[in-house]
Amino acid sequence: MSEHKTEIATFAAGCFWCVEAQFQQLDGVKKVESGYTGGHVAHPSYKEVCTGTTGHAEACNITYDPSVISFDELLAAFFTAHDPTQLNRQGNDIGTQYRSGVYYHNEEQKEKAEYYIKKLNEEKAYPNPIVTEVKPYGAFYVAEDYHQNYYNQNGEEGYCRMVIRPKLDKFKKVFAGKLKQ
Repeated sequence: MSEHKTEIATFAAGCFWCVEAQFQQLDGVKKVESGYTGGHVAHPSYKEVCTGTTGHAEACNITYDPSVISFDELLAAFFTAHDPTQLNRQGNDIGTQYRSGVYYHNEEQKEKAEYYIKKLNEEKAYPNPIVTEVKPYGAFYVAEDYHQNYYNQNGEEGYCRMVIRPKLDKFKKVFAGKLKQ
């Protein structure tokens, strides 16, 4: 059995618990790791990031097999997973740490992200312009252990039931043909 090479996509789309729960569902996604990127403080804690003063976004490194799921499909999932027109917020989560971002690992990812944003804006896919930042991947600090696999371990908590589950249900409907069996 030959191992397929994997690639990484890095997205910020609001609370990383939601992003992680959504992308974990997709066939071809091998691993989703929650963390912090785009800031100016080395090795920040969740508490520090939550103050909004470190410059980091809550983000996920998504390790995937491009022979099963393409970066284009991951971008489609990213733009479905959140509202990319909300600046520094998603729903009731407000602050720069909840901004929308694609942190590209190569020129092809950059070009595809910029192309998608341009097309979605031209087609007026959303009532407002997309504010997603597209920046090169930089330092990524893995979040504390209790943030990893959060929804699967804490599914009955209020935030999981009220915020993550409805988003996850909607996401699963849209990507029904791409879900893990």
